[in-house]
Amino acid sequence: MDISRLTRISAYAWRIDPHGEMRVPSIIYANEDLIQAMDEKVYEQVRNVATLPGIVEASFAMPDAHWGYGFPIGGVAAFDPAQGGVISAGGVGFDISCGVRTLHTGLRREQIEAVKSSLADRLYHQIPAGVGSRGAIHLNDREMNAMLAGGARWAVERGYGRPEDLARIEEQGCMPGAVPDEVSAKAKKRQQDEMGTLGSGNHYLEVQHVVEVYDPETAAAFGLYGGDMVVTIHCGSRGLGHQIGTEFLKDMAIAAPRYGITLPDRELACAPIHSPLGETYLGAMRAGINCALANRQILTHLTRQVFAEILPEANLTLLYDVSHNTCKVEEHVIDGQRKRLFVHRKGATRAYGPGHPDLPEALREVGQPVLIGGSMGTSSHILVGTKETEALAFSSACHGAGRSMSRHEAKRRWYGREVVDRLAKRGILIRSASYRGVAEEAPDAYKDVDAVVDAAHESGLARKVARLEPLICIKG
Repeated sequence: MDISRLTRISAYAWRIDPHGEMRVPSIIYANEDLIQAMDEKVYEQVRNVATLPGIVEASFAMPDAHWGYGFPIGGVAAFDPAQGGVISAGGVGFDISCGVRTLHTGLRREQIEAVKSSLADRLYHQIPAGVGSRGAIHLNDREMNAMLAGGARWAVERGYGRPEDLARIEEQGCMPGAVPDEVSAKAKKRQQDEMGTLGSGNHYLEVQHVVEVYDPETAAAFGLYGGDMVVTIHCGSRGLGHQIGTEFLKDMAIAAPRYGITLPDRELACAPIHSPLGETYLGAMRAGINCALANRQILTHLTRQVFAEILPEANLTLLYDVSHNTCKVEEHVIDGQRKRLFVHRKGATRAYGPGHPDLPEALREVGQPVLIGGSMGTSSHILVGTKETEALAFSSACHGAGRSMSRHEAKRRWYGREVVDRLAKRGILIRSASYRGVAEEAPDAYKDVDAVVDAAHESGLARKVARLEPLICIKG
């Protein structure tokens, strides 16, 4: 990105002043190197978002920002319904509520190393992964609607998990306001046999160990100590979320002129929040969020089954579950007044600071865990929300490293088998249905996650707590 077009407002914050059709400024959080490595599309997209009706404060990009569909991945924007604010299907994205959860295992590294290969094989066998993967669960129409209304709570009621899991999931595992009837029959059909599947792309299940603790007090509050083994699951709403996104993007793009909305980019398709189309999308999108929460809950259940078989001394308890691609109603202070806003986070993580009333009681004093995914061979991080982040970016932080090159370019540079062998020499076992998928997701196809996390930490979006490294990765 051409840095000369930005105004530096701090060591880790850069501003695009309003010009043209922009209603508010755009703010990018990153250091100089990360800014220069960002593609030019991020500049264009974060500026385009700032032109949408009803946007408040600013359009934000997180340190892992890269080109996305309409919004940049790593984009955050809030809209005020009282000012004609919009809901954008492009601002939520196709993989609705794609997210991450991390589980404690109660194990140490030597216990995993003793059974590492057989554990990797059993996890790969038990958890369907890859394009078009299908699971053992088949949902009829009644159960599909119950799942879309109930989310992880539905899954726990069906025996896929523990009741105490729900307290450690955003919205306690069930997004209110979901309307299963607004989800098309085609979307439901795509999901009928996909519950409890990992899918493809950047989705994964990793067995990781805690290699560094930056903040012992907060880490202890999270139950994390050096040498601990954890399991992290990254997955979303599978075919159902993708179908919802596809259908509503088309509908919103067609309807925009009727609502008097001029789109700077068709991919920013949106509708007024208080319009029939806007409210229909909200009902369907919230059902998509519940689908993702239920899916990660079932994957957790399947993971527990494998550990119970191979390492019966393990006790997998949920640290936290965060979603990335969402629009949620939250209260934030604008010009000294607390307002009810519709906060879009696309490839970004909610990061509530200490004392927020929506956090579970056990975490309220320290703040929300912010789970930052790695890329098979690189570190993952656990951060915590800060008091400052509400004023910086509506309580938001980055979600991962962010791609530094396209999947096409990654496939041109690396062979999947070569990536698997290289990681095996470092003690990281990869199991995947597709070498092509492994090549697309090669660790070097992503930005330096440590630099991204440092930028989030230094800018005040979230504070570093612990760093993790993978031992086993089941790759989607």
